[in-house]
Parts: sequence; C-alpha cells; structure tokens
Amino acid sequence: MNDTTVTLVGNVATAVEYRDTATGGVARFRFAVTSRRWDREKALWSDGPTSFYTVSAWRSLGANLAASVSVGEPLLVHGRLRVREDERDGQRKTFVDVAALAVGHDLSRGTAAFRRAARSAPGPDQERDPTGEGMAVLGPAPDRDPWAGAAADAVAEAATRLVTVS
Repeated sequence: MNDTTVTLVGNVATAVEYRDTATGGVARFRFAVTSRRWDREKALWSDGPTSFYTVSAWRSLGANLAASVSVGEPLLVHGRLRVREDERDGQRKTFVDVAALAVGHDLSRGTAAFRRAARSAPGPDQERDPTGEGMAVLGPAPDRDPWAGAAADAVAEAATRLVTVS
C-alpha cells in the first residue's frame, strides 16, 4: 500500500456525528490543528495558522469515539490522509480527510480514565480482523481481564507473606 499516514495533534472543532451504515457505523468530526512557534524577539509562544481536517472513524473505533469525545477536547489522531478536490457552484475546493486508525486524548493537556468497551458479535474471544479478511483470536473472554487476575493473585500472595512473617 502507498497510503500516507499522519499523526495530528489538535482539538475537536465540531460535535462528533455518528451514524450506522450498511458496512458498519461511522463517526465524523472536524479537527483543528494550530501550529505554535517560539517568537525569539518577544520571548513568547505565538499561534500560527489553523488547519482543519475531516476525521472519519469506522466500526468500533467510531462508536467508541462518539461516546468519548466532545467539542474542544485535545486529541491525537493517527490515520490515512486523503486530499480531494471538488467543484461546487463553479468553484474548486480542496478537502483534507483523515481515515482514523487510532484516536486518543492528549494526556499532556489533561487526564482521562480508560474504560474497556463491551464486545458484541462475533464471540466472546474473537473479533473481526481490522483488515476485514477473517477472524482474529484475541485470547481470554473480555469479562475476565488476565492482568486483573494476576494483580489480585500477587496482592493475595504478598498479604500471605506479610502475615507469615509477622
């Protein structure tokens, strides 16, 4: 593939619109990226021009994005860049779109609490391969987090040692 992938850091400019389609749900929003530059003469940071992108996220990423993101929030968006031109009312316009592969809050500007999304079809320990070519085995069922069990076992073992030593 010769896709151009980009990672953008900016803010959500419009409300996330989510809709179901025949090929799965899609979330769309406008994303504003403003460059910042250090002005040596004034010894201050100054804002440069703002670029706007239309971001689309499909299937579970789109559903999770619609449930998690609001206008004004700082995000990192990683995806495939596509520039297209269209002629409307006799004027040529250029549009810059990003098909999101991953989206997350910019933690350099705030905090977030991650909640694992409940999985639905095709099964408790399988999920559709993101390439759309088949099924991918993910491991244990989603209701049993292997790390939570390991952490609980380690805490119980440490507590047992403390009681034994005392």
